Amino acid sequence: MSQSAAHRIVFANEKGGTGKSTTAVHVAVALAYRGARVAAIDLDQRQRTFARYLENRADTAQRRNIKLPTARFEVFEGDTEGLEALVADMSAEADFIVFDTPGRDDPLARHAATEADTLVTPMNDSFVDFDLIGQVEGESFKVKKLSFYAELIWEARMKRSRATIEQQRREMDWVVVRNRTGHVEARNMARIEQALTELSKRVGFRVAHGLSERVIFRELFPSGLTLLDKGHLGELGTSHLVARQELRTLVMALNLPDFVQREPRLELV
Repeated sequence: MSQSAAHRIVFANEKGGTGKSTTAVHVAVALAYRGARVAAIDLDQRQRTFARYLENRADTAQRRNIKLPTARFEVFEGDTEGLEALVADMSAEADFIVFDTPGRDDPLARHAATEADTLVTPMNDSFVDFDLIGQVEGESFKVKKLSFYAELIWEARMKRSRATIEQQRREMDWVVVRNRTGHVEARNMARIEQALTELSKRVGFRVAHGLSERVIFRELFPSGLTLLDKGHLGELGTSHLVARQELRTLVMALNLPDFVQREPRLELV
């Protein structure tokens, strides 16, 4: 894949309930608001949360007769060859392709993760979630070994590094996003932070703060609206404004590449 191909942003975590779909939708819409051409692929054929959110968004835009920045999206079911064909088709008219993957080990999800340009792994501030990427000692909470998933991504990044110059491929940027940290006990948060810092030095991922647990995200799903849709959300409270700032900070932290702006850019905050 050359540097001119669409940038792949893959939201992947083999554990469910970490906020993958919510974060993926908000990042996709944030990029669309900035004037990027965004495509989206939902690889969770069973739950289809990512696609359902965007379907609800399209329905709301039609029902209210309003324009909402969004993404072209597909639910994909097939093999890796078919997936790459879809990516090639979408790349012709997209700056970014955002993938949402199921919360389980899945061949397509594994392929998408290892082919990501930006791999985003959301996790809750819990050692149950941390166990996906590394195991810690029971007393000291020191990292004792990498998980299978972390080893998989490490090997994919090393392979990508070797192919970067030869095949003009981008280096993979792995970002672990700490979601839903608002109501976690402080000592546990500190232990998680220490373990993530230690593991990030060994594996090479970056850590970013994500979206806290707030009712607003669950409330927005039926309408397909996001925190960025000012003027369509009614009166906003302080928690909404804080959550919107969290989203803006997260998008900046992903450090995504520049693109040629083809759509009108709208204000995010």
